[in-house]
Amino acid sequence: MKQDFGLIGLGVMGQNLALNIERNGFSVAVYNRTAGRTQEFAEKRARGRNILPTYSIEEFVQSLKTPRKIMIMVKAGEPVDVLIEQLVPLLQPGDLVIDGGNSFFQDTERRAKDLHGLGLLYIGMGISGGEYGALWGPSLMPGGQREAYEMAEPILAAIAAKVDGEPCVAYMGSGGAGHYVKMVHNGIEYGDMQLISEAYDLLRRALDLSAAELHEVFGEWNRGELSSYLIGITADIFTEIDKETGKPLVEMILDVAEQKGTGKWVLQNALELGVPIPTISVAVESRDLSTYKAERVAACQLLSGPSMQYQGDPRELIEALEAALYASKICAYAQGMSLLQVASHEYNCGLRLGEITRIWRGGCIIRARFLDKVRLAFERNPNLSNLLLDPEFAAAVEGRQDAWRLAVRTAVTLGVPCPAMSTSLAYYDAYRSARLPANLIQAQRDYFGAHSYRRIDKDGVFHTDWRKE
Repeated sequence: MKQDFGLIGLGVMGQNLALNIERNGFSVAVYNRTAGRTQEFAEKRARGRNILPTYSIEEFVQSLKTPRKIMIMVKAGEPVDVLIEQLVPLLQPGDLVIDGGNSFFQDTERRAKDLHGLGLLYIGMGISGGEYGALWGPSLMPGGQREAYEMAEPILAAIAAKVDGEPCVAYMGSGGAGHYVKMVHNGIEYGDMQLISEAYDLLRRALDLSAAELHEVFGEWNRGELSSYLIGITADIFTEIDKETGKPLVEMILDVAEQKGTGKWVLQNALELGVPIPTISVAVESRDLSTYKAERVAACQLLSGPSMQYQGDPRELIEALEAALYASKICAYAQGMSLLQVASHEYNCGLRLGEITRIWRGGCIIRARFLDKVRLAFERNPNLSNLLLDPEFAAAVEGRQDAWRLAVRTAVTLGVPCPAMSTSLAYYDAYRSARLPANLIQAQRDYFGAHSYRRIDKDGVFHTDWRKE
């Protein structure tokens, strides 16, 4: 008997997706380049389930009902191209290939065009939620041909996370739209994580809070307006004790943050489109800086900072940080959503930002109570260019300004780095400024390079001979 769905790539994500699909009533065929992993999965996690192990690409393809629906879960880049080359001679027109990895959206565009020319359907789908989400319900961001999505929709809707009974999956748009949205999602995720880590660092260094006290603070925040998956797991992290040392495990983890490339891609794309995303940018750069561990240790012995200690009310700083974190979070989302809005027009892929935020409410890493407000903002104005222009978000940030500035000022005074939080504040201040000092920059450019300038009082392009001989 032929299987309903095929999945290639049995890493933990692939295994969990296969189990999720089968649990929701669909038979699955699986294949992995390493036969031993396929056998192990079949004998352990997939034992007794309607999951068929196959041990060659030919056997895998022949085991599927037509038109075939195949998801590939392999490392982004060349491995995806190699696998597609192996699959194409075995497929028939009308068969569907879904790339569920973190592929670069322009690679997805290329693959979609190539396969369309062969009569094959192709979806590039962002998947967020990690291992747990893959097993119990992720947020899914598929893009490609509309007919391809409609063909896969029953399965995708079944396995996606549910919020208020609605599946966290929707058609993102044509070409590489799905992977583009996932890329920006990850950029916002970088910003959110960096902001949270800075709040933790200031609480630890200014107030000398213990892990138990940090657990209480983040737990309290998670019951309020900051309620989110990331704040919740942060509170949990502080409760884990290292069995070897008896210390909080978080204190024993090396302060070097890794990344897989989507952060870099979103920065490169934002530069190409001319969209400022400074909070996201500094979050990526902060991970880069963390990798310079040996240099930082050496610099710590050579370079000094302020010797001051925090003298204020601890509760006041905790409340200020809660407000600062919320306001900074708004800026990170504002930047990411602005990038999506510009990209939708630039690439003509018809992104619907309200729908995107709807499917981010469950399953994904950046899911948060806050996203309901973001969704409503884009329902009020689908063409909203920046969240800071929405009246509700404008009021939310303005009402937290004093606390936000107190938190950043405290960090600067104590010499505690808060690059994402301070950059978010600078972004807000720049965005609300009717006049920026870019006039001087343009004058400098005209002085040394005759790049010309425009005037505020009349139309035209002008150049001045600034050198006075």
